[in-house]
Amino acid sequence: MKAFKALVIVGVLAGVATVAAGVPAFRPVLGIWLPYAAAALFLAGMVRRVVCWGRSPVPFRIPTVCGQQRSLPFLPHQPLESPYTGWQAAARVAGEVLLFRSLFRNTRTELTRKKRLAYLPSKLLWAAALAFHASLAVIVFRHLRFFLEPVPSCVRFVERMDGLFQVLVPAVMVTDAVILLALLYLLGRRLLDLRLRYLSLPADYVPLFLLLGIVGTGIAMRYIWKVDLIAVKELAVGLATFHPAVPDGTGALFLVHLALVSVLFAYFPFSKLVHMGGVFLSPTRNLANNSRARRHVNPWNRPVDVHTYEEWEEEFRDKLVACGLLPEEE
Repeated sequence: MKAFKALVIVGVLAGVATVAAGVPAFRPVLGIWLPYAAAALFLAGMVRRVVCWGRSPVPFRIPTVCGQQRSLPFLPHQPLESPYTGWQAAARVAGEVLLFRSLFRNTRTELTRKKRLAYLPSKLLWAAALAFHASLAVIVFRHLRFFLEPVPSCVRFVERMDGLFQVLVPAVMVTDAVILLALLYLLGRRLLDLRLRYLSLPADYVPLFLLLGIVGTGIAMRYIWKVDLIAVKELAVGLATFHPAVPDGTGALFLVHLALVSVLFAYFPFSKLVHMGGVFLSPTRNLANNSRARRHVNPWNRPVDVHTYEEWEEEFRDKLVACGLLPEEE
């Protein structure tokens, strides 16, 4: 039911975009106003998120560790599992961003026939997540050819490497197939796993359906319904240089594709996708585990008026003397 609600939301958005793309008066709305509004909302939302994270107090060192910290000389220190310096903590964050190290150690629990709890490895989720993010990064990078003129050689090289297997499988880009399979796995995992389906919310399905819609329309434009790439580049360069115009050659399918991308960008700062920026500001990852070696004073401590023991003793001296707890003054 939750997945159906999300599918209806994305379907309605795609349907509205399809109808609007067929009306000449609404083409500038989809091709110009919506992308600019989505970009502004994305930037404002991300800045607000980063500022809120940066202003959040972190009074204690709370890095999550799973290895031996720096201690006695004869104990081997594991710098990535328990970083001691800032550079080691930065290397740990880089491992999380580039290789998903914590997800690689992800385990799942199952109840065996003997009613015992077993911890089993779950590497398929790590492989699908890594494949999705890597493919998405390559696709976004090679899309730069629509915004830059002349196209940099590095972008052309990545595009040629992405299409390296077109000889074996004609007209199929590697990242197109990989990202589609990865998204289908992530969606199927949420639908077929009863525990995960119970915990999932419509907000967990909306990004998946949006990404599937974006990938699906992109694949359709590349392999089925061809679009005028010159008109697409003219529109993209116009948006990038703030001289926007919607050429006549831009088809309805491309405008739907662009509308779904814009919706995803606008939704990004308010969804779980914002972990893209949060991973760099997570105190459980970016802090060094050196509390035993260095004293960290809470910078958010405010000056507090304290009542010392000497002041308390002077205030209750007569009562303490009457109880025999203090000697009488001579």
